[in-house]
Amino acid sequence: MAAARILIMAVGFIVFFVISDLPKSHKKKMISEMISQLINFVIYIWLGKIILDLALFVKDPLAILAYPSNAHAFYLAVLFSVLTLAYKQFYRKVDMVSFIPACIPVFLSASFVYEFIQFVWYDHTYAIGNLILLTVLIIVGLLIRDRIRSTIVTTIMIIGWSTGMLLLTFILPLTTVFGYIMDSWFIGLLLITNIILLTINQRKRVT
Repeated sequence: MAAARILIMAVGFIVFFVISDLPKSHKKKMISEMISQLINFVIYIWLGKIILDLALFVKDPLAILAYPSNAHAFYLAVLFSVLTLAYKQFYRKVDMVSFIPACIPVFLSASFVYEFIQFVWYDHTYAIGNLILLTVLIIVGLLIRDRIRSTIVTTIMIIGWSTGMLLLTFILPLTTVFGYIMDSWFIGLLLITNIILLTINQRKRVT
């Protein structure tokens, strides 16, 4: 399943490469950085599995590695990825102002493909909520991307996705991201964190 998720992410990279107005060399650099972060994320999920079941891992490592990752391992992977990006931003190894907007079309398009497959191929009816949310965000993003600044588009997409996902956690029996079940507290934390970071960034731009 992990391999399938990576292949679906490749679709997102292709979409980004096609629709982005950045120079070709810049697009390749962004994709290279995103692939690097994706590899890190996969490693962090495995690391999360080990941390969450450290006692069992010491006794029987194969038993832990054989089981699929759960949402808590996903949460830890998100935390580790954020810390990694913060480190790179601090040492100017990545420009978050251009990196985050580049990630948006990759994430949205890859998520759409994943949820579409879940709904059509595997008949997972709960995926319809994600499909509707992603469809709305993709359409809105395409309509406004040439009319307003990329930073504002990014803000709309991030807050729109977080708010939509938070609502879905209360409406549907379960809400997932690439197959990982999302808790309302986690989505709410993402929403609050994004609003705070975007507010700080906007104030820095003003001053």
